[in-house]
Amino acid sequence: MSHAPQPALVWCPFPDRASAEGVADALIDEGMIACANIFPGMVSLYRWNGSLGRGEECGVLFKTNSAVLDSAIARLSALHPYEQPAILGWRCDAATPETAAWLAALGA
Repeated sequence: MSHAPQPALVWCPFPDRASAEGVADALIDEGMIACANIFPGMVSLYRWNGSLGRGEECGVLFKTNSAVLDSAIARLSALHPYEQPAILGWRCDAATPETAAWLAALGA
């Protein structure tokens, strides 16, 4: 029995809006995501390689589905300008039927 893919999300920070938009455009063109919500002006506080850091970044929430989630994460990692980008992806267990159907159509 075949089940439709469930909605999935990917979160990732970028150094600037232009790079976020460029990667989002590529992932949409390649059918890896249906949408990207870009949050400019995000302040990131972090510890990296033993040092504290602070910087302005641009956060992006990518909307996709469970069937292409792993491929979307791999492609995002390859396109991302950071050497080691922080990419988090997860499958969603709740969505409106319309949103679930929209995202399920990816890769079909």
